[in-house]
Amino acid sequence: MDEATRSIEVTKRARIAGDYDVVVCGGGAAGFISAIAAARSGAKTAIVEQYGFFGGMATIGLVTPLSVFTYNREQVIGGIPWEFVERLRKMGGCIVEEPLGNVAFDPELYKLLCQQMMLEAGVEMYMHSYLSGCRVENGRISAVFFENKNGTEAICGDMYVDCTGDGDLAAMAGVPMQTDEYPPMQPMSTYFILGGVDTDSPMIADAMHHNKQGRNCHCIPVREKLLAMKESLGIPEFGGPWFCTTLRPGEVAVNMTRTMGNAIDNRDFTAAECRLREDVFKVARILRENFEEFRNSYVTTVAVHAGIRESRRIKGVHTITGDEYVNACRYPDSISRGAHPVDVHIGAGAEQSLTFLKQAAYVPYRALIAEGFPNLLVAGRCISADKTAFASLRVQASCMGTGQAAGVAAARCAKAGVSVQDADTDGLIRELRNLGAII
Repeated sequence: MDEATRSIEVTKRARIAGDYDVVVCGGGAAGFISAIAAARSGAKTAIVEQYGFFGGMATIGLVTPLSVFTYNREQVIGGIPWEFVERLRKMGGCIVEEPLGNVAFDPELYKLLCQQMMLEAGVEMYMHSYLSGCRVENGRISAVFFENKNGTEAICGDMYVDCTGDGDLAAMAGVPMQTDEYPPMQPMSTYFILGGVDTDSPMIADAMHHNKQGRNCHCIPVREKLLAMKESLGIPEFGGPWFCTTLRPGEVAVNMTRTMGNAIDNRDFTAAECRLREDVFKVARILRENFEEFRNSYVTTVAVHAGIRESRRIKGVHTITGDEYVNACRYPDSISRGAHPVDVHIGAGAEQSLTFLKQAAYVPYRALIAEGFPNLLVAGRCISADKTAFASLRVQASCMGTGQAAGVAAARCAKAGVSVQDADTDGLIRELRNLGAII
């Protein structure tokens, strides 16, 4: 038998672990906010997360800072996401970098606050559970399946929110995806933390605070020297570099490595992460040997998951175009904002295309839903946007904003017994504003 066609048929029963109004899949920036929003809106809510903690790219990927909450000195992401930031700040777990409202954070306190806020809201949590499939009946998702130490389990819901980042649930359900993944998707990066850094030096003290609107916050002196030495030292592909405070003296989080890879193909992603882990230690050594500020530095932490910039995006009822986005088109069903630059990283080479917005952009509700899928919403990286708009909307504050909207919308649709396509968007907008969302 041809190796490519070999297969084993498997039949098994999945225990139904619970029935809910709203089921959120994925506990990253969009997911944990979505679950809190749905629960606070009165829905019996569950969340399925493959790791033993929440936060997604912030905690499994060490992607810092959270950006962008403020633009032109006006807040653009509010409500539960901003409540999370304020509570984290009171815990000593973050600092807010003005004027952009970029948030540098302690990943461990971030994890703690995620679970505290979800438990307070009454969200039922299925952690260490890997989403493995779904059942679709008469066009509706009736159950999701996941694997954990209990075996294969299922939970049922009236409404589902895909916050997996990669659109896993939507893909399993058969939702059409955007078809513009090529030219190649943006590269992946593995963040790491260096200790022993001279964070009092003027260069590092300036570079590790991301507080300059209209400017790229990469460290130019380090970048220029590395580019000049790249060939002679065999420096691997890199971007930036960007350094960020960890809130602890002598430490910086580093965003520098990059490689091409397909995050939704297991073999390709495995190979990419192996390359990135090798590169972490190569570039850490190069920094240590060539820059006085890093002379005593050492790797303290490597992210457990590569930072994924781009993978699947649904083909929604409306696809946000680059023209709409950069011109801040305001839709009748606008439910969130975005303010990060349109940020396209190039895989081969250290180049980056960066377009700064004149004003914060808008996200319509219709970008969170697809035709023909009456009880599914998406939030975060997998919303319906073209490559240009997506290159801004993929960042964490924007993902939190769409997560909040999707959670409230799911709860409202479950309560009203209507499809996501028939949602009362005027009522949704009023409720989001009452939560403090800025739309």
